[in-house]
Amino acid sequence: MLSYTCKTAIKAVIYLASRAEVSDKAGMIEIAKHIHASEHTVGKILQTLVRQGLINSTKGPSGGFFINESQRNQPIINIVESVEGDQIFKACGLGLSKCSASHPCPIHDDYKVARDLIEKLFREKKVKDLCDPVSNGLAFLIG
Repeated sequence: MLSYTCKTAIKAVIYLASRAEVSDKAGMIEIAKHIHASEHTVGKILQTLVRQGLINSTKGPSGGFFINESQRNQPIINIVESVEGDQIFKACGLGLSKCSASHPCPIHDDYKVARDLIEKLFREKKVKDLCDPVSNGLAFLIG
């Protein structure tokens, strides 16, 4: 359901949030290495997230990307919608353009239940909720 770009964005934000406790900035190359993603992809994603106000950046020798406390408290849905758009939780599971309750695709009803559960999860979970298990060594950002 989520694109590679969106998953990478979520991992990058979680990584930055895990560094927020030490008030440390991270560079694009460091983030890309830590989450095992392409530097090019991570660079584009980080700029999108900065433009949306979901993370911060500073330029210069001591610059980098970082996240503040209010950004740690934002729901994951903010990241998902900034990358995927707001239609992600309305789209057909088979990609059909005319799928609806009155004109359903073969998986419409089942997919709607799963899609609604995932949307609820992303609306309820905050960045810090996903960051804490990573910081405590209970969860990981690499596969």
